[in-house]
Amino acid sequence: MRWPRLLWLQALLWFCLPAEAHQINLVTARLALTGERMVSVELGLKGSDVDRLAGTKTYDVRQDAVDPAAVDAARAAILAYLATHLAVTAGGTACAPGDAAILPDGDGIIYRNSFACANLAGDIVYHSTVLTERDKTARQVVLIAQGQSETQALLDAGTTAVTLSTAPPLFSTMQRYLLTGIEHIFLGYDHIAFLIAVVLWARRLVPVIKIVTAFTVAHSLTLSLAALDVLVIPSRIVEPAIAASIVFVAAENFFSRDIDRRWRVAFLFGLIHGFGFAGALREIGLPPDAIVPALAAFNIGVEIGQIAIVAVALPVLGLLDRLIARGRDEPARAAAIVYTMSAAIGLLGGYWLLTRMFEV
Repeated sequence: MRWPRLLWLQALLWFCLPAEAHQINLVTARLALTGERMVSVELGLKGSDVDRLAGTKTYDVRQDAVDPAAVDAARAAILAYLATHLAVTAGGTACAPGDAAILPDGDGIIYRNSFACANLAGDIVYHSTVLTERDKTARQVVLIAQGQSETQALLDAGTTAVTLSTAPPLFSTMQRYLLTGIEHIFLGYDHIAFLIAVVLWARRLVPVIKIVTAFTVAHSLTLSLAALDVLVIPSRIVEPAIAASIVFVAAENFFSRDIDRRWRVAFLFGLIHGFGFAGALREIGLPPDAIVPALAAFNIGVEIGQIAIVAVALPVLGLLDRLIARGRDEPARAAAIVYTMSAAIGLLGGYWLLTRMFEV
C-alpha cells in the first residue's frame, strides 16, 4: 500500500510546486467536467519522457529543461502521439476535440485541449495510455474537478480509463426538461400575452378548456416536428408570425365575443407558437438516448405553465367583473376591461412585430 501513497504524494507535490517539478515516469492530469458535458484536459509530462514517446529532442539534460523552440518545432509529433493514446468518449463514441495546445513548462511540457460531448449520450470516460503503454511501471495521476467537488484516480498499464460522469437517469432527464418547459412559458412574454388575449371574453370553464387544449395539441405537434428536424422554419419567419398572432387575437376582441369558437384560432396560432418553443428547445438540445421522454416532459412543462397562467388570469378577471357589477346578481364581463387590455396587448404585439421584422 506504500507505493500508491507515494504516487499520491508525488502528484500533490506536482500540483503545488513550480513548473520544473515534473517527475520521470509519472503523467499528471487535470480534468474538468462542465454541466454542458464539456471536458477540459491538461496533461503534464517530463521532457525526457516526451522525447522517448514522440521521438523528439526537446529536453536538455544539462539544463534539466526543455527548449521552447524545440517544443514548438516538435508540436506536430507530440500531438500525433497524444491523439493516438488519449481520448474522451461518451457512450463509446469519441467526443470532438478542440484545438490542442503544447506548451513548454520548465523541465516538461503541458498539453491542453477540450472535448465536446454534449451531442453524445452515455457515460463520459477519459482514456489514456500515455507513457504507460511504453513503460509498465509508469503511472498517471488524474485530478477530476466537477463543480465544487474534486476526485482522484490512478491509471497504469492495467487501468487505462476512468469514468468522469455517468449518464443521468431517465427520471432526472425528464425532470430537467419538465422544468425547462415551465421556465420557458413563464419567460416567454409573447406566449403569455397571446394566452391572456385569447381568453379575455371567457367567463365559463368549458370554452377555456377547449382553447387551452387546442393550443396545446397544435404547438405540441409543430414543436415535435421541429425538434426532430422533420419540419424546421427559420426564426426570422416564426418570431414575427408569433407577434402577428398576438396582434390578431387582441384586435379580434374588439369585433367578436364568440368565445365558444375561439379554440379554432388557438389551434391555428398554436401551430406557429410550437415552432417558437422548438427554437428554445433547440438551444439546449435533446439527449440522444432519451429524445421522446425529454420531448414529452418539455411539452408537459409548457402545458403546466399555460394552465398556471390561465388559472391566475381568469379569477382576476372574475374579481374585476364583481367589482364593476357592484352587487348585481349576474355580473357581466365589462367591455372596457377587455378593450383596454386588448389594446395594451395589441400595442405590445405590434412593437414585437416591428422589432422582429427589422431584426432579420
